[in-house]
Amino acid sequence: MKLVNPSPSLHNEDLAPAAERKWGAFSIFNVWTSDVHSLWGYYLAASLFLLCGSFINFVIAIGIGSMVIFFLMSLVGNAGVRTGVPFPVLARASFGTFGANAPALIRAVVACFWYGAQTAAAAGALVALLIRSPALLEFHQTSTFMGHSSLMFICFLVVWGAQLLIIQNGMETVRKFQDWAGPAVWIVMLVLAVYLVIKAGTFSFGSEIPQDVLIAATAGAGVTALPGSFAALMAVAATWITYFAALYLNFCDFSRYAKDEESLRRGNLWGLPVNLLAFCLVAGVTTTAAYTVYGEVLLHPEAISAKFDSLFLAILAALTFAVATLGINVVANFVSAAFDFSNVFPSKISFKGGGYIAALISLALFPWSPWETGAANFVNFIGSTMGPIFGIMMVDYYLIRKSQIDVNALYQEHGEFRFQNGWHVKAFIALGVGIIFSSILPTFTNVLPAWWGTYGWFFGVGIGGAVYYALRQGQAKV
Repeated sequence: MKLVNPSPSLHNEDLAPAAERKWGAFSIFNVWTSDVHSLWGYYLAASLFLLCGSFINFVIAIGIGSMVIFFLMSLVGNAGVRTGVPFPVLARASFGTFGANAPALIRAVVACFWYGAQTAAAAGALVALLIRSPALLEFHQTSTFMGHSSLMFICFLVVWGAQLLIIQNGMETVRKFQDWAGPAVWIVMLVLAVYLVIKAGTFSFGSEIPQDVLIAATAGAGVTALPGSFAALMAVAATWITYFAALYLNFCDFSRYAKDEESLRRGNLWGLPVNLLAFCLVAGVTTTAAYTVYGEVLLHPEAISAKFDSLFLAILAALTFAVATLGINVVANFVSAAFDFSNVFPSKISFKGGGYIAALISLALFPWSPWETGAANFVNFIGSTMGPIFGIMMVDYYLIRKSQIDVNALYQEHGEFRFQNGWHVKAFIALGVGIIFSSILPTFTNVLPAWWGTYGWFFGVGIGGAVYYALRQGQAKV
């Protein structure tokens, strides 16, 4: 689409509607292999698998959760295909031309935090491999830099730099990286799973793990109900859906490059319900086989690879987990933050510039490593506001505007989406009400039942979206 006299304060080449649509179903599929196949994703998938209690329960809980994810991603993905714009630009339709910077910066804060956390996780996988050498183990234990192991810092820098190289030539380089990394990670994961199952001599689903050991090992997943119970299955499905909260907002950053909606649908179908079920199954089976072999519940894959007798397999696993984590960092964190920061000052910050800002922030955070402290609770609190944002944007696009947006007006400072001096007050009222129920009350008070927090994102979507719809009822353009 050719824009007519876009305002410089709202437009640059990267934020403009996608001119080239080269992403087919395979590339969309690999967005999801890159997003899911990471160290954090493996940990959550393995935990939720074990908490299901049986294979049938796993298919029900993870299957239902994955179908909901497919539906929600299709909503925002189709909007991206039809408009060709990234998330912060699409947000202008509901939050205003300048008000859209608020949800964009919320997303960017979360992206920067997890950019650093994922980089540290990938660096940790490399450290686990390198300390198999006695000399490097001694170096790791005795040399420190800024309060951390010098070896860890060196590996962090290596991974950090590798991610910058991936995005040097923009989104097309991201696509090519995904198309290579996604299948490669899958192949290696299957090799490792088969290796451990053969070594264990059995194919199981975790029933042999004592329940007290299982509950203690999976406590970080946030599911407090007894494994296999109905409450646990509900929480497993909700946790799996909520894990993708950030991508519900900015998946249009990728879908805007899809050839058409059919390519998007096929890519999402194979990349979400099919791929998610398969990934969780492989992660769970690998973890249970590792328990039989090593006598421990090893939910972190780098901990499993560190125990391999075969140096070749250990190297293969470490490099695979590092590449997989690079994938999710590029997809879930780098690209989003790049567009989000660019949206604040389009005339001064390009896509690359926004990405470099995110990378530098993550590097600056390393000495404090807030992802290893209670700061994670703060970021999760900020992240929970993504529920109301998603609800408001989807209600605006599908219910208020009936999927019809004047894309050119999204780039006009004094156009349709100016609202109140560039800010849409009704959207921010709805956002505030949604945040109260998705974040503030469940985090800081005991007013709501204990289980509410598990479903906080859902309440945020529903309440934020409903309040916005009520305020906008009968008003399609103001």
